[in-house]
Amino acid sequence: MTLLQNEALRSRIGNENLEQRLIVVPLLQESQIGEASIDLRLGSEFIEARRRSEEAIDPFRDETLSTVGEDRYEIPFGEHLVIHPGQFLLGATFEFIRLPRDIGGQVLGRSSWGRFGLVVATAVTVQPGFRGCLTLELQNLGTVPMRLYPGLRIAQLVLWTTEAPLESELSLDPPPLGPVSRKLGWTQDELDRLKLVHRGIAGNDP
Repeated sequence: MTLLQNEALRSRIGNENLEQRLIVVPLLQESQIGEASIDLRLGSEFIEARRRSEEAIDPFRDETLSTVGEDRYEIPFGEHLVIHPGQFLLGATFEFIRLPRDIGGQVLGRSSWGRFGLVVATAVTVQPGFRGCLTLELQNLGTVPMRLYPGLRIAQLVLWTTEAPLESELSLDPPPLGPVSRKLGWTQDELDRLKLVHRGIAGNDP
């Protein structure tokens, strides 16, 4: 794998071959393209889980997942939201991103925000062929509330080339245009197997 630096990032963004072109739109300023990353801005849509105390979230019990309510809201550009210490929100990037099939990436919080206690995260890896807005996990680990404004540079996208391109783009239809709600990555078959293992270790085999 090769880390893409400034010249390579600009070359991929301007590539005439659509299959090899890196798309990050809109780029409001050229300075968003750094030495080895692209700054990403905060979008205007957010998701917050409603507080609950009667039960823990249990991945083995579907009903505990389905009863976790959430509030979706939009903060217009020019206005702000306040994220309090300990609060957790889902946001999304302002930019729509499309990675070529031979480029993977990772989203990292900007250190300038991290030093105030704001953690910005997403999935560990942005898969080659991804297209859409990236969901951002926002948490205030600091001791004072913070104002977040849509459009702020809040994260950075680091990219690298893969050893070989994927055969096809990821199946994301339609591509996400805002934050994606919480879900656990279980398949029913995997979950059934895990339950059997759990019962066996606990000595509860039928």
